[in-house]
Amino acid sequence: MIPSTSHDDPIRRKIERLGSSLSLPTVHRALGILEGEHPSGRAPGNGDFMDIRPYTTEDEARSIDWKASARMGRPVAVRRERMATSRVWMLLDTGREMTGTCADGEKAFMVAANALCLVAALSLRRFDDISFVTGDSHSIVRMPFHGTLPRFEAIVDSRLRDGWDHPRDVGALVSYANRIADRRSLVIIATDAHAITDEHIQDLARVAHTHPLLVVSVSTANPLRGHRYRLSDGRGRRIPAFMIDPEAADEIDARRAYSSARLDRELTHMGARHVQADSSQTMFDRLIHEVSRALAPSRSGSGFADASSWRRT
Repeated sequence: MIPSTSHDDPIRRKIERLGSSLSLPTVHRALGILEGEHPSGRAPGNGDFMDIRPYTTEDEARSIDWKASARMGRPVAVRRERMATSRVWMLLDTGREMTGTCADGEKAFMVAANALCLVAALSLRRFDDISFVTGDSHSIVRMPFHGTLPRFEAIVDSRLRDGWDHPRDVGALVSYANRIADRRSLVIIATDAHAITDEHIQDLARVAHTHPLLVVSVSTANPLRGHRYRLSDGRGRRIPAFMIDPEAADEIDARRAYSSARLDRELTHMGARHVQADSSQTMFDRLIHEVSRALAPSRSGSGFADASSWRRT
């Protein structure tokens, strides 16, 4: 069970402030970085022309048609096919292994959950439909969601308070993602950094072929490295003190670094995105970095205010 609810989690407070402070055009651009160039019928976008209408403050500056605006004597915006769908699928590994501890004492499942909450804050700002899916070796449960960010957080935290009696089955989660009929919807798979093996890569490539894919992986603490607290395994058993060995810990770190770099190369090659971190704060920072390219000032001069507020938050 989680030690407490997320009411006093500073990362959740950052997420809530971020979701409410960014403008809608900024959110469209930020999520567009994760989604890539995939067609859909919702605006705004940069695909085929749909119609032209008066410009509003909710439109991006780049949507202004300057020639048409000059002819009509007022700013008008072109509405084009949006290059992504309006649905986000969030798949969370809830196997026993996710109760592992990170280097700062935080549980792996909490880091993964906070990553999903960050993406949810942006998606809900854009009025996307979210499907939240949890899975272990015993069952896979889909929880369709309609509501606000606090409601989403409550659903996630409610699941985290359930028992952690079964081992993981990442293969089943990836297979579930491959059966998502709503193609081109954003798919996020959150697990720990040791869960995805060679046997999952080919299935992940099939997901990435039909959907924008983001893999969130959480790095747990090296069990053979000395910590200010005693670590326990997925069953709650303490790591014996006599096993703490610097040389063995170095070997584990080297192997983990190799596996992480290899996974990152494989995901990049298939067109997916990968964000790995060992704490909620680091995960927040890296996800922000991943999408902050959307906030770079454009040549037209727009974007400075949103970029500044994003990085300041």
